[in-house]
Amino acid sequence: MSESPAQAPARFAYWVPNVSGGLVTSTIEQRTDWGYDYNRKLAVLAENNGFEYALSQVRYMASYGAEFQHESTSFSLALLLATERLKVIAAVHPGLWHPGVLAKLGATADHLSGGRFAVNVVSGWFKGEFTALGEPWLEHDERYRRAEEFIRALRAIWTEDHAELAGDFYRIRDFSLKPKPLNSPARPHPEIFQGGNSTAARAMAGRVSDWYFSNGKDFDGVTEQIRDVRASAAAAGRPAPRFGLNGFLIARDTEAEAREVLREIIAKADTEAVRGFGAAVQQAGQSTADRTGMWQDSSFEDLVQYNDGFRTGLIGTPEQIAERIVAFKRRGVDLFLLGFLHYLEEVEYFGERVLPLVRELEAREEGHEADAATPAGRAPAAARH
Repeated sequence: MSESPAQAPARFAYWVPNVSGGLVTSTIEQRTDWGYDYNRKLAVLAENNGFEYALSQVRYMASYGAEFQHESTSFSLALLLATERLKVIAAVHPGLWHPGVLAKLGATADHLSGGRFAVNVVSGWFKGEFTALGEPWLEHDERYRRAEEFIRALRAIWTEDHAELAGDFYRIRDFSLKPKPLNSPARPHPEIFQGGNSTAARAMAGRVSDWYFSNGKDFDGVTEQIRDVRASAAAAGRPAPRFGLNGFLIARDTEAEAREVLREIIAKADTEAVRGFGAAVQQAGQSTADRTGMWQDSSFEDLVQYNDGFRTGLIGTPEQIAERIVAFKRRGVDLFLLGFLHYLEEVEYFGERVLPLVRELEAREEGHEADAATPAGRAPAAARH
Protein backbone atom coordinates (compact mmCIF):
# COMPACT_ATOMS: atom_id res chain seq x y z
CA MET A 1 0.00 0.00 0.00
CA SER A 2 1.40 3.41 -0.93
CA GLU A 3 2.04 5.99 1.76
CA SER A 4 -0.24 8.96 2.15
CA PRO A 5 1.39 12.36 1.59
CA ALA A 6 1.39 12.94 5.35
CA GLN A 7 3.29 9.71 5.96
CA ALA A 8 5.71 9.99 3.06
CA PRO A 9 9.23 11.19 3.82
CA ALA A 10 10.18 14.67 2.67
CA ARG A 11 11.29 14.70 -0.95
CA PHE A 12 14.03 16.80 -2.49
CA ALA A 13 14.57 18.40 -5.87
CA TYR A 14 17.30 20.67 -7.14
CA TRP A 15 17.34 23.51 -9.64
CA VAL A 16 19.29 22.31 -12.68
CA PRO A 17 21.94 24.96 -13.43
CA ASN A 18 21.34 24.85 -17.19
CA VAL A 19 21.39 28.67 -17.17
CA SER A 20 24.63 30.60 -16.73
CA GLY A 21 25.19 32.80 -13.71
CA GLY A 22 24.40 30.26 -11.01
CA LEU A 23 21.46 30.48 -8.62
CA VAL A 24 22.31 33.88 -7.11
CA THR A 25 22.78 37.15 -8.98
CA SER A 26 26.07 37.96 -7.31
CA THR A 27 29.74 38.23 -8.18
CA ILE A 28 30.62 35.82 -5.37
CA GLU A 29 32.37 32.68 -6.61
CA GLN A 30 29.85 30.03 -7.65
CA ARG A 31 31.46 26.71 -8.49
CA THR A 32 28.82 25.67 -10.94
CA ASP A 33 28.51 25.41 -14.70
CA TRP A 34 25.65 25.56 -17.17
CA GLY A 35 27.20 23.02 -19.55
CA TYR A 36 26.09 19.45 -20.09
CA ASP A 37 29.18 17.61 -18.83
CA TYR A 38 28.93 19.33 -15.44
CA ASN A 39 25.18 18.79 -15.24
CA ARG A 40 25.42 15.11 -16.15
CA LYS A 41 27.90 14.57 -13.32
CA LEU A 42 25.67 16.58 -10.97
CA ALA A 43 22.54 14.58 -11.87
CA VAL A 44 24.21 11.28 -11.04
CA LEU A 45 25.61 12.72 -7.81
CA ALA A 46 22.20 14.12 -6.84
CA GLU A 47 20.27 10.88 -7.33
CA ASN A 48 22.88 9.13 -5.17
CA ASN A 49 22.51 11.74 -2.42
CA GLY A 50 18.78 11.67 -1.80
CA PHE A 51 17.36 13.81 -4.60
CA GLU A 52 14.27 12.42 -6.31
CA TYR A 53 13.61 15.30 -8.74
CA ALA A 54 15.48 17.93 -10.74
CA LEU A 55 13.91 21.00 -12.38
CA SER A 56 15.38 22.28 -15.65
CA GLN A 57 14.93 26.04 -15.86
CA VAL A 58 13.78 27.84 -18.96
CA ARG A 59 14.93 31.13 -20.42
CA TYR A 60 14.66 31.82 -24.13
CA MET A 61 16.48 35.14 -24.34
CA ALA A 62 19.82 36.17 -22.84
CA SER A 63 19.23 38.58 -19.95
CA TYR A 64 19.78 39.55 -16.31
CA GLY A 65 23.09 37.83 -15.74
CA ALA A 66 21.85 34.67 -17.51
CA GLU A 67 23.54 35.14 -20.84
CA PHE A 68 23.65 31.47 -21.81
CA GLN A 69 20.90 28.86 -21.46
CA HIS A 70 20.20 25.34 -22.62
CA GLU A 71 16.59 24.64 -23.65
CA SER A 72 14.73 22.84 -20.88
CA THR A 73 12.99 19.89 -22.57
CA SER A 74 15.99 18.65 -24.56
CA PHE A 75 18.30 19.17 -21.59
CA SER A 76 15.88 17.29 -19.33
CA LEU A 77 15.83 14.33 -21.68
CA ALA A 78 19.62 14.26 -21.74
CA LEU A 79 19.71 14.16 -17.93
CA LEU A 80 17.06 11.44 -17.85
CA LEU A 81 19.16 9.27 -20.15
CA ALA A 82 22.24 9.87 -17.98
CA THR A 83 20.51 8.72 -14.76
CA GLU A 84 18.59 5.72 -13.45
CA ARG A 85 16.10 7.02 -10.87
CA LEU A 86 16.03 10.82 -11.05
CA LYS A 87 12.76 12.38 -12.25
CA VAL A 88 13.44 15.47 -14.35
CA ILE A 89 10.89 18.29 -14.64
CA ALA A 90 11.07 20.44 -17.76
CA ALA A 91 9.78 24.00 -17.45
CA VAL A 92 7.65 25.18 -20.41
CA HIS A 93 5.65 28.28 -21.32
CA PRO A 94 2.12 28.18 -22.75
CA GLY A 95 2.08 30.66 -25.60
CA LEU A 96 5.48 29.46 -26.77
CA TRP A 97 4.46 25.78 -26.78
CA HIS A 98 1.33 24.09 -28.11
CA PRO A 99 0.02 21.46 -25.65
CA GLY A 100 -0.28 18.82 -28.37
CA VAL A 101 3.33 19.24 -29.42
CA LEU A 102 4.54 19.11 -25.82
CA ALA A 103 2.35 16.06 -25.16
CA LYS A 104 4.08 14.24 -28.03
CA LEU A 105 7.55 15.17 -26.81
CA GLY A 106 6.62 14.22 -23.24
CA ALA A 107 5.31 10.80 -24.24
CA THR A 108 8.53 9.99 -26.08
CA ALA A 109 10.71 11.27 -23.21
CA ASP A 110 8.64 9.23 -20.77
CA HIS A 111 9.18 6.00 -22.73
CA LEU A 112 12.89 6.65 -23.18
CA SER A 113 13.33 7.29 -19.44
CA GLY A 114 11.11 4.54 -18.07
CA GLY A 115 8.45 6.93 -16.77
CA ARG A 116 10.56 9.69 -15.20
CA PHE A 117 9.56 12.73 -17.29
CA ALA A 118 7.57 15.59 -15.71
CA VAL A 119 6.62 19.12 -16.71
CA ASN A 120 6.41 22.48 -14.94
CA VAL A 121 3.90 24.79 -16.63
CA VAL A 122 5.14 28.39 -16.26
CA SER A 123 2.44 30.96 -16.90
CA GLY A 124 5.09 33.52 -17.77
CA TRP A 125 6.54 36.68 -16.22
CA PHE A 126 9.12 37.82 -18.78
CA LYS A 127 7.26 40.09 -21.19
CA GLY A 128 10.46 40.85 -23.11
CA GLU A 129 10.76 37.26 -24.34
CA PHE A 130 7.26 37.21 -25.78
CA THR A 131 7.54 40.60 -27.47
CA ALA A 132 11.02 39.82 -28.84
CA LEU A 133 9.59 36.69 -30.45
CA GLY A 134 6.56 38.56 -31.78
CA GLU A 135 4.12 36.61 -29.61
CA PRO A 136 1.11 38.23 -27.90
CA TRP A 137 1.59 39.19 -24.27
CA LEU A 138 -1.42 38.56 -22.03
CA GLU A 139 -2.07 40.25 -18.70
CA HIS A 140 -1.64 38.27 -15.50
CA ASP A 141 -4.98 36.53 -14.96
CA GLU A 142 -5.35 35.81 -18.68
CA ARG A 143 -1.97 34.07 -18.63
CA TYR A 144 -3.27 31.81 -15.88
CA ARG A 145 -6.49 31.10 -17.78
CA ARG A 146 -4.34 30.07 -20.74
CA ALA A 147 -2.10 27.93 -18.52
CA GLU A 148 -5.13 26.16 -17.06
CA GLU A 149 -6.41 25.31 -20.53
CA PHE A 150 -2.91 24.16 -21.47
CA ILE A 151 -2.86 21.72 -18.54
CA ARG A 152 -6.37 20.47 -19.27
CA ALA A 153 -5.39 19.86 -22.90
CA LEU A 154 -2.14 18.14 -21.91
CA ARG A 155 -3.85 15.79 -19.48
CA ALA A 156 -6.63 14.96 -21.96
CA ILE A 157 -4.17 14.14 -24.74
CA TRP A 158 -2.09 11.97 -22.39
CA THR A 159 -5.05 9.98 -21.02
CA GLU A 160 -7.84 9.94 -23.64
CA ASP A 161 -7.96 8.24 -27.03
CA HIS A 162 -10.01 11.00 -28.65
CA ALA A 163 -9.13 14.20 -26.82
CA GLU A 164 -11.47 17.17 -27.19
CA LEU A 165 -11.19 20.71 -25.83
CA ALA A 166 -13.13 23.76 -26.91
CA GLY A 167 -11.35 26.55 -25.07
CA ASP A 168 -10.64 30.23 -25.48
CA PHE A 169 -6.96 29.57 -26.19
CA TYR A 170 -6.75 25.97 -27.42
CA ARG A 171 -9.07 23.84 -29.53
CA ILE A 172 -8.40 20.11 -29.64
CA ARG A 173 -10.57 18.05 -31.98
CA ASP A 174 -10.61 14.24 -31.89
CA PHE A 175 -6.87 14.10 -31.25
CA SER A 176 -5.29 10.72 -30.55
CA LEU A 177 -1.74 10.38 -29.27
CA LYS A 178 0.02 7.03 -29.50
CA PRO A 179 1.97 5.83 -27.72
CA LYS A 180 0.61 7.36 -24.56
CA PRO A 181 3.10 8.06 -21.76
CA LEU A 182 3.72 5.23 -19.30
CA ASN A 183 1.08 5.06 -16.59
CA SER A 184 0.19 3.36 -13.34
CA PRO A 185 -2.59 3.85 -10.76
CA ALA A 186 -0.28 6.15 -8.80
CA ARG A 187 0.88 8.00 -11.91
CA PRO A 188 -1.67 8.01 -14.75
CA HIS A 189 0.46 10.45 -16.77
CA PRO A 190 3.67 12.50 -16.31
CA GLU A 191 3.39 14.69 -13.24
CA ILE A 192 2.26 18.26 -13.88
CA PHE A 193 3.81 20.99 -11.74
CA GLN A 194 3.04 24.70 -11.69
CA GLY A 195 4.27 27.71 -9.77
CA GLY A 196 2.97 31.14 -8.81
CA ASN A 197 2.05 32.99 -5.65
CA SER A 198 -1.04 34.89 -6.79
CA THR A 199 -4.67 34.18 -6.02
CA ALA A 200 -5.13 33.06 -9.64
CA ALA A 201 -2.19 30.65 -9.36
CA ARG A 202 -3.47 29.10 -6.13
CA ALA A 203 -6.96 28.65 -7.54
CA MET A 204 -5.62 27.09 -10.74
CA ALA A 205 -3.42 24.68 -8.79
CA GLY A 206 -6.40 23.40 -6.85
CA ARG A 207 -8.38 22.82 -10.04
CA VAL A 208 -5.86 21.18 -12.36
CA SER A 209 -2.29 20.64 -11.13
CA ASP A 210 -0.56 17.69 -9.46
CA TRP A 211 2.03 19.85 -7.71
CA TYR A 212 2.15 23.50 -6.63
CA PHE A 213 5.55 25.20 -6.37
CA SER A 214 5.88 28.23 -4.13
CA ASN A 215 8.62 30.83 -4.14
CA GLY A 216 10.58 30.98 -0.91
CA LYS A 217 8.32 31.49 2.13
CA ASP A 218 8.42 31.52 5.91
CA PHE A 219 6.11 29.32 8.00
CA ASP A 220 3.17 31.74 7.90
CA GLY A 221 3.45 32.23 4.13
CA VAL A 222 3.51 28.49 3.50
CA THR A 223 0.53 27.88 5.78
CA GLU A 224 -1.54 30.51 3.98
CA GLN A 225 -0.74 29.19 0.51
CA ILE A 226 -1.42 25.55 1.38
CA ARG A 227 -4.74 26.53 2.93
CA ASP A 228 -5.81 28.41 -0.21
CA VAL A 229 -4.72 25.67 -2.63
CA ARG A 230 -6.47 22.98 -0.61
CA ALA A 231 -9.66 25.06 -0.47
CA SER A 232 -9.57 25.45 -4.26
CA ALA A 233 -9.13 21.70 -4.71
CA ALA A 234 -11.99 20.94 -2.33
CA ALA A 235 -14.26 23.33 -4.23
CA ALA A 236 -13.31 21.54 -7.47
CA GLY A 237 -13.99 18.14 -5.91
CA ARG A 238 -10.50 16.78 -6.50
CA PRO A 239 -7.55 15.76 -4.29
CA ALA A 240 -5.32 18.63 -3.28
CA PRO A 241 -2.04 19.03 -5.16
CA ARG A 242 1.16 18.26 -3.34
CA PHE A 243 3.20 21.26 -2.25
CA GLY A 244 6.77 22.18 -3.23
CA LEU A 245 8.78 24.99 -1.64
CA ASN A 246 11.77 26.82 -3.08
CA GLY A 247 14.78 27.30 -0.84
CA PHE A 248 18.43 28.28 -1.22
CA LEU A 249 20.38 26.02 1.10
CA ILE A 250 23.58 27.13 2.82
CA ALA A 251 24.75 24.35 5.16
CA ARG A 252 28.05 24.82 6.97
CA ASP A 253 29.66 23.29 10.03
CA THR A 254 28.76 26.37 12.10
CA GLU A 255 25.89 28.84 11.87
CA ALA A 256 28.40 31.71 11.79
CA GLU A 257 30.01 30.30 8.64
CA ALA A 258 26.63 29.91 6.94
CA ARG A 259 25.53 33.44 7.86
CA GLU A 260 28.80 34.85 6.58
CA VAL A 261 28.24 33.16 3.20
CA LEU A 262 24.77 34.76 2.99
CA ARG A 263 26.20 38.15 3.95
CA GLU A 264 28.87 37.90 1.26
CA ILE A 265 26.37 36.83 -1.43
CA ILE A 266 24.25 39.93 -0.78
CA ALA A 267 27.23 42.26 -0.34
CA LYS A 268 28.54 41.18 -3.76
CA ALA A 269 25.14 41.31 -5.49
CA ASP A 270 25.21 42.37 -9.15
CA THR A 271 23.15 45.48 -8.48
CA GLU A 272 22.35 46.29 -12.10
CA ALA A 273 21.23 42.73 -12.89
CA VAL A 274 19.16 42.43 -9.70
CA ARG A 275 17.39 45.73 -10.37
CA GLY A 276 16.78 44.79 -14.00
CA PHE A 277 15.27 41.49 -12.93
CA GLY A 278 13.21 43.22 -10.25
CA ALA A 279 11.81 45.72 -12.73
CA ALA A 280 10.78 42.89 -15.05
CA VAL A 281 9.15 40.66 -12.46
CA GLN A 282 7.52 42.97 -9.96
CA GLN A 283 5.02 44.13 -12.54
CA ALA A 284 3.71 40.54 -12.41
CA GLY A 285 2.48 41.01 -8.86
CA GLN A 286 1.37 44.57 -9.43
CA SER A 287 -0.79 43.48 -12.36
CA THR A 288 -3.00 41.29 -10.16
CA ALA A 289 -6.18 42.78 -8.76
CA ASP A 290 -5.27 41.99 -5.14
CA ARG A 291 -1.49 42.51 -5.45
CA THR A 292 -0.67 38.95 -4.39
CA GLY A 293 1.50 37.92 -7.33
CA MET A 294 5.03 36.58 -7.29
CA TRP A 295 7.76 39.01 -6.19
CA GLN A 296 5.17 41.63 -5.21
CA ASP A 297 6.75 42.15 -1.77
CA SER A 298 10.30 40.96 -2.54
CA SER A 299 13.12 43.14 -1.29
CA PHE A 300 16.40 43.75 -3.14
CA GLU A 301 18.02 41.10 -0.92
CA ASP A 302 15.27 38.59 -1.72
CA LEU A 303 15.74 39.10 -5.46
CA VAL A 304 19.46 38.28 -5.30
CA GLN A 305 18.17 34.69 -5.22
CA TYR A 306 15.60 35.06 -7.94
CA ASN A 307 12.93 32.83 -6.45
CA ASP A 308 13.10 34.33 -2.94
CA GLY A 309 15.08 31.31 -1.76
CA PHE A 310 16.66 33.04 1.23
CA ARG A 311 13.21 33.53 2.77
CA THR A 312 12.79 29.82 3.45
CA GLY A 313 15.62 30.07 5.95
CA LEU A 314 17.55 26.90 5.13
CA ILE A 315 20.76 28.52 6.34
CA GLY A 316 22.86 27.23 9.23
CA THR A 317 24.23 23.95 10.55
CA PRO A 318 23.00 20.58 9.30
CA GLU A 319 21.04 20.20 12.55
CA GLN A 320 19.34 23.59 12.19
CA ILE A 321 18.43 22.99 8.55
CA ALA A 322 17.09 19.48 9.21
CA GLU A 323 14.87 20.80 12.00
CA ARG A 324 13.52 23.55 9.76
CA ILE A 325 12.83 21.12 6.90
CA VAL A 326 10.83 18.86 9.21
CA ALA A 327 8.98 21.89 10.61
CA PHE A 328 7.96 22.87 7.07
CA LYS A 329 6.94 19.28 6.36
CA ARG A 330 4.74 19.37 9.46
CA ARG A 331 2.91 22.33 7.86
CA GLY A 332 2.27 20.42 4.63
CA VAL A 333 5.37 20.83 2.44
CA ASP A 334 6.02 17.63 0.47
CA LEU A 335 9.00 18.61 -1.70
CA PHE A 336 11.91 21.01 -1.20
CA LEU A 337 13.29 22.57 -4.39
CA LEU A 338 16.86 23.53 -3.52
CA GLY A 339 19.54 25.75 -4.98
CA PHE A 340 23.20 25.83 -3.95
CA LEU A 341 26.25 28.05 -4.31
CA HIS A 342 28.73 25.26 -5.15
CA TYR A 343 26.58 22.43 -6.48
CA LEU A 344 28.84 19.38 -6.52
CA GLU A 345 30.31 19.93 -3.09
CA GLU A 346 27.10 21.05 -1.45
CA VAL A 347 24.82 18.37 -2.91
CA GLU A 348 27.22 15.76 -1.51
CA TYR A 349 27.38 17.58 1.85
CA PHE A 350 23.59 17.61 1.92
CA GLY A 351 23.42 13.87 1.30
CA GLU A 352 26.05 13.05 3.90
CA ARG A 353 25.29 15.57 6.66
CA VAL A 354 21.76 17.00 6.34
CA LEU A 355 19.57 14.24 4.89
CA PRO A 356 20.39 11.60 7.56
CA LEU A 357 19.31 14.10 10.24
CA VAL A 358 16.06 14.80 8.38
CA ARG A 359 15.29 11.06 8.24
CA GLU A 360 16.15 10.68 11.91
CA LEU A 361 13.79 13.50 12.90
CA GLU A 362 11.03 12.10 10.67
CA ALA A 363 11.39 8.66 12.27
CA ARG A 364 11.28 10.23 15.73
CA GLU A 365 8.10 12.14 14.89
CA GLU A 366 6.46 9.02 13.47
CA GLY A 367 7.38 7.18 16.67
CA HIS A 368 5.81 9.88 18.80
CA GLU A 369 2.64 9.79 16.69
CA ALA A 370 2.47 6.01 17.03
CA ASP A 371 2.93 6.27 20.82
CA ALA A 372 0.20 8.88 21.02
CA ALA A 373 -2.18 6.64 19.05
CA THR A 374 -1.59 3.64 21.34
CA PRO A 375 -4.01 3.46 24.35
CA ALA A 376 -2.23 3.99 27.67
CA GLY A 377 -0.91 0.81 29.25
CA ARG A 378 -1.44 -1.25 26.08
CA ALA A 379 1.48 -2.43 23.96
CA PRO A 380 1.39 -2.04 20.16
CA ALA A 381 -0.04 -5.11 18.39
CA ALA A 382 3.37 -6.10 16.97
CA ALA A 383 4.79 -6.33 20.48
CA ARG A 384 1.99 -8.63 21.71
CA HIS A 385 2.87 -11.49 19.36
